[in-house]
Amino acid sequence: MKITILIPVFNDWQSVFKLVENINNLTIDQKFEISIIILNDASSHDRIQENVNFDNIKSIKIVNMKINQGHSRCIATGLKYIYEKENFDYVIPMDGDGEDRPEEIVDFLNKTNEIVNKPIVGERVKRSEDLLFQICYKIHKLITLTFTGKSIKFGNYSCLPKITVEKMINEKATWNSFSGSLSKVELNLLKIPSTRGYRYFGPSKMSFYNLLKHSLSIISVFRKTFLIRSAVFIILYILFIKNNASIITSIPLVFLFIAVYSISNLALRENMDEYKNSLNQIDDVEILK
Repeated sequence: MKITILIPVFNDWQSVFKLVENINNLTIDQKFEISIIILNDASSHDRIQENVNFDNIKSIKIVNMKINQGHSRCIATGLKYIYEKENFDYVIPMDGDGEDRPEEIVDFLNKTNEIVNKPIVGERVKRSEDLLFQICYKIHKLITLTFTGKSIKFGNYSCLPKITVEKMINEKATWNSFSGSLSKVELNLLKIPSTRGYRYFGPSKMSFYNLLKHSLSIISVFRKTFLIRSAVFIILYILFIKNNASIITSIPLVFLFIAVYSISNLALRENMDEYKNSLNQIDDVEILK
């Protein structure tokens, strides 16, 4: 079975090759043939001298982009490249900094032995950030569930069969939000527990701003449901506060209107023409092994 691991990177080369080394050191059933595609999102730093003596990995390629597209679009481009250019059965997208723990790849592969051709996601059961960030993350999940009806407890780390990759690259939401798009095109996702790891080098790049953008991007995929539920909330809330209307009681409405505006703007990122032409932004492909 051919497994392609998709790793986006922007400047963090030291972490990426540490990850590749750790993947090479995994004990994986020989029935699985592992290949790695590294999507270089137009890094501005030169990469380190690589050690490509990875005996347990069949091939390693670096796809160099002409322009920086951002993490989500980098993964979307990678899925399209792999679908059109590579021979594979499953794709495993994962972050290259160590926060997606490589040992969980074995759990994904074991799950494919149980159920064939079903998408598998790593559902976060434990995170590595501080308490305040974890509270904000729980709020993000609650808001997403409330306004979209979707309980999304996973990020990019997943194991996608070819049929799901095909659906993803034909869905414009993939150009905006990976997890939102996957939840849209696949109603029945298999789940394995996933623990957030620690970065190999440097501080985590998941800031409160990035979490907020991530949350709103997911909601924008289901914006019709969001707008309907927002309208219902506004009506009910106005009826609730009509006898006690004040600047303070109107604050939730202000935040909701800001969210509607932000989500409407993020929804504009779903540009299918740009996605279809994304491979034109590839500068070159380096074959390391």
